[in-house]
Amino acid sequence: MDFKVREVVPHGRNYALLRMMPVKGEMPEVEPGQFVQVEIPNSKSTYLRRPISINWADRREMWLLVRRAGAGTNALCDLPEGSRLSIILPLGRGFDLSVRGNVLLVGGGVGTAPLLMLGKRLVTLGVDVKFLLGARTTSDLLQLELFKQTGETRVTTEDGSMGHRGLVTDHPLLTDGEIDHIACCGPLPMMKAVAAIARSRGISCEVSLENMMACGIGACLCCVEDTVDAGNVCVCKEGPVFNIKRLKW
Repeated sequence: MDFKVREVVPHGRNYALLRMMPVKGEMPEVEPGQFVQVEIPNSKSTYLRRPISINWADRREMWLLVRRAGAGTNALCDLPEGSRLSIILPLGRGFDLSVRGNVLLVGGGVGTAPLLMLGKRLVTLGVDVKFLLGARTTSDLLQLELFKQTGETRVTTEDGSMGHRGLVTDHPLLTDGEIDHIACCGPLPMMKAVAAIARSRGISCEVSLENMMACGIGACLCCVEDTVDAGNVCVCKEGPVFNIKRLKW
C-alpha cells in the first residue's frame, strides 16, 4: 500500500515518530506485534525495504517509531511531511491477546514501540496491564506520557536520571511483583535476561525478536531462529513474537 506521511515528530536526536495514512482506502486489520516492510524512497544506496514494528494503527492511520541506525532509517527520520511511502503490511504474527490476569509489558529503547498498541488493546479487553520501560537515559524513554495514559508505568535508566537506576531486570516489579504473563521487546540481551527471570518464576512469557531481515516474507532465510519444536524457522513468518518455551535460550 502507498501511504502519505502526515507528520514527522522528532524524539530527541535518535528517533522519529512517523504518522501516516493510506493514500487510498482503509488500513487492513493489524494485530499488536506485527510489522511492516518500508521502501526507502529515492535512495541510491538502500535497496532493501526496512522492517519496522507497528507502533499504533487503526483503520485510518498508522504510526511507526523509527530509530536512526543507518542510511535507510536516517532517510525515514528526515522525511518531509507529505512524503509518500510504499509499505508491505501487515507482516508476521503478533502477541497473544488471550492472556489474562496481571500482565507486565517490558520494553527497552525503541523496543517499546509495539508495546503501546498491545497495552491499549489488552486494556480494552479488561486486562490489568503494567509497563516496565528501560533506557540508557531519560532522553531515550519514548512516548512515556502515552504509556502512562494507558496503564501503570515504571521506568529504569542506566544512569539513574529517571526512575529506578539500573536495568529493567533489576526492577522489583519484575523480580518480585505479582505477574501472570510477560510480553517483552528490546535488545536481545535484555530479552534473554527477562526470559530467564520468567522461567525461574514460572511465568509465561513472550518476546518479539528483531533478527536481521531482508524480504520479510520468508523467502531469503536471513532471519532464521532455531526452535525447540520446529527446528529453524523464519522469524518474519513464524514470529516475530514467540513464546519463550519455543526458543533455545
